[in-house]
Amino acid sequence: MAAADDLAALREQLALASSAAISASDFDHAYDLQLAEAIQVSLLHSPNGNASSSSPSPPVPVPDSSDAAYALAVQAADLARAEQDRLVAAHDALFARELAAIPEDQWAHDGDYFERPLDADASRRPLFRVLSKGMASREAVGPRNRDPGVAVLAVAVCGPQGEVLLRMHKPLERFVGGRMMVEVMALMEGLQAALALGITSVTIVTAYRPLYNHMLGIWRPSGKKLSDMINQVLTVRKKFDQCAMSFVNPTEVSYVVKLARDSIAILIAKTLAANASSIVERRETCTICLEDTDITKIHVVEGCAHRFCFSCMKEHVKVKLLNGMLPACPQDGCATKLSVEGSKVFLSPRLLEIMVQRVREGQIPPSQKIYCPYPKCSALMSLREVLHPMQESCSKYTAADAATLRKCVKCRGSFCISCKVPWHDRMSCYDYKRRYPHARPEDAKLQNLARQRLWRQCVKCKHMIELAEGCYHMICVCGYEFCYTCGKEWKEKKATCACPLWDEHNIIREDGEDDYEEDEDDFY
Repeated sequence: MAAADDLAALREQLALASSAAISASDFDHAYDLQLAEAIQVSLLHSPNGNASSSSPSPPVPVPDSSDAAYALAVQAADLARAEQDRLVAAHDALFARELAAIPEDQWAHDGDYFERPLDADASRRPLFRVLSKGMASREAVGPRNRDPGVAVLAVAVCGPQGEVLLRMHKPLERFVGGRMMVEVMALMEGLQAALALGITSVTIVTAYRPLYNHMLGIWRPSGKKLSDMINQVLTVRKKFDQCAMSFVNPTEVSYVVKLARDSIAILIAKTLAANASSIVERRETCTICLEDTDITKIHVVEGCAHRFCFSCMKEHVKVKLLNGMLPACPQDGCATKLSVEGSKVFLSPRLLEIMVQRVREGQIPPSQKIYCPYPKCSALMSLREVLHPMQESCSKYTAADAATLRKCVKCRGSFCISCKVPWHDRMSCYDYKRRYPHARPEDAKLQNLARQRLWRQCVKCKHMIELAEGCYHMICVCGYEFCYTCGKEWKEKKATCACPLWDEHNIIREDGEDDYEEDEDDFY
């Protein structure tokens, strides 16, 4: 208050001194000169007259031939000094409030980097303002809507009176990045637009605290891409004679925020409409069912790139899996095997589980396959995977058990690898097979049914095989070839027995059988 009162008194005295300059009376002239000298002496001895300032004080002019002009110059210098003191006090108060608002953890980490130099020439403060807002589609779309992955850069350059000199919005398609990246890109567009207008002194106005802190160096960017973009903005800032940063309330940048929201809404609508129309137009004919199918429902087989619709692929894989085979590409003559990962898009969870099992079975040679004999487990293992209990620290088993005793890798149940049954304690394999020729009741039922239906069991993998149609040359899923009539092995595609090769009842169908079987396929 004292400085303001002194400033008002000085202005009043300056007005009195100015009136003396136009006085025509010598007496009045002498009186005014004495008054001016008295005022000068009183200011030199006052407390505010010697107040220190962070900026150099205006020089006191040398008196010329006119004492009145000298007095006026002294008063002007005092007024300039008082105004400079007021600016310093206002700057220090504002900077003190900003420092007080800094969190303790941030102050402990970055406190040494805070600075706010005083602008020595207040008359050169920026008059033009640059407002920018970068907005990605994820900020505008709802949580249940599909994000088209677009962004927009909105910029407004305002004049000294707040009038909008330039506004622009730039769309970004297929944008990948966070909010900080799109905000920095928008600021870059704003600064380049100001330079194009020939503006050399601007104030960057933002309501986004991370952008403000990064531009002042309070925060350091974490990613290389963001760091490079910020460095580019800082390089552009150096092209201005003066470029200041100002952090404001969101209401002060509402104009450019509304511009960004309107632009992103239009861009999202156009992008979604374009995607929808392109999806409708993109259809393809499946070479199996000959139906026109949405291209998003067409599966491309990995390895050969043959294309079929999901429905045909599912039926093809389903038939192969239920027949104990690994599915391959449906294209005639193509032997490309289908992968589990590639088939997830059209198979049900149950069929995927079966396919995983078939792939697992295909990876183990038939002679190495072992199934856990416990009905609740039935895990598939290879001979190298089964556990040897004798290798574990256990005194429950004897040395004689080491030959056939094994443990399941899944349920950890003990079983006999020779008899393929749960472990028969204190009984040899020979005694067990004599006492229990059919260890499980279902095995006896299966053998009885096989004798009635004339089924044949593969001697290599023990799979039960039924001849539905065709010749007697059988090829098991394990690759073993044999004669269905006597069971003898085929070698080099030739029979080793004298059995007939086929029976016409298994080759020639009666009239009407084809139609009946096709009807059955419809209900499959």
